[in-house]
Amino acid sequence: MLLWLFEQLAGYNSSFQVVRYLTLRSLLSVLTSLTIGLALGPYMIRKLQALKYGQAVSSYAPENHAKKMGTPTMGGILILLSIGISTLLWADLSNPYVWIVLGVMVVFGAVGWADDWIKVRYKDNAGLPARKKFFWTSVASIGAGIALYVIAKQQASPIHTANMLDLLIPFFKNLSIPLSAVPFGLAFIFFTYLVINGSSNAVNLTDGLDGLAIMPIVMVAAGLGVFAYLSGDIRFANYLHISYVKYTSELVVICSAMVGAGLAFLWYNAHPAQVFMGDVGALALGAMLGTIAVMVRQEIVFAIMGGVFVMEAVSVFLQIGSLRMRNKRVFLMAPLHHHYEKQGWKETQVVIRFWIITIILVVVGLMTLKLR
Repeated sequence: MLLWLFEQLAGYNSSFQVVRYLTLRSLLSVLTSLTIGLALGPYMIRKLQALKYGQAVSSYAPENHAKKMGTPTMGGILILLSIGISTLLWADLSNPYVWIVLGVMVVFGAVGWADDWIKVRYKDNAGLPARKKFFWTSVASIGAGIALYVIAKQQASPIHTANMLDLLIPFFKNLSIPLSAVPFGLAFIFFTYLVINGSSNAVNLTDGLDGLAIMPIVMVAAGLGVFAYLSGDIRFANYLHISYVKYTSELVVICSAMVGAGLAFLWYNAHPAQVFMGDVGALALGAMLGTIAVMVRQEIVFAIMGGVFVMEAVSVFLQIGSLRMRNKRVFLMAPLHHHYEKQGWKETQVVIRFWIITIILVVVGLMTLKLR
């Protein structure tokens, strides 16, 4: 919106043209979402407390989690609101990728909101029925995959179409898995579905301690923002041997908004947390990260940078599989962060050490740009 306004004003005064620069708009996006989050945070917390939207603690959770009972949840609404406003203000709204990411955010956020509302309203930890959750998240992720496939097929150059569909293999020059070779985009759409839903659920599983999920989200969003900037510029893409994808540059504005909104939320989510993001935040943010990773064709690098999310999800799968097949536990408790709590680590130790791991993994992910 503001980009369009400044473009009109540039006709009267050329100094307004500076807003066209992506780097400036990205910085303004960070500051806008950060300001909105910090300013509205106290009001949101008071409102959630007044509505008695407090966190219910599972009987299976570690004993020290009982004190978290009643802490306001559904704070992810504030994160999504900050991201949405900042993106609408500073992004180029003629870019289809922007609307696809926002659409995924809205649908997954709505599913998470419904899940949280049922939990707090009816005191039911089961939340939204699994079938309904599966249906709507599948609609959003498959819809995103179809939209991306249609956009790719509309490109004039077959090379650009392949760049937008094939799975890029890091650490190797010009090596990719040709998903574009499968008719009707079936392989690409199915893979997109797996990435978006897998990412969404992995982030949701990670969100179990104060500040544990939001900081890795911020760092991974920043890393994906770098890839979005580089893959959207054909000069950088050719030099670094990564896929050039026409529309990805504007994703930097969204990634910047995620960074600002995430840092603002961390201000209130740091231990001891004043508010939790809930499923409304975790599901939507995870899905957004997965969608952006698909768009910039860096799904494998995303798995590296988001290694903490991967470890948390794998720990749950291993625990459930082992209990069903061997009737034995692999971990003291799953997800993985609870395992370390059971071993005697303090909550802040688990959180900060997982942050450190994420910093290392994001650096490794960025190193793939040159290690080819």
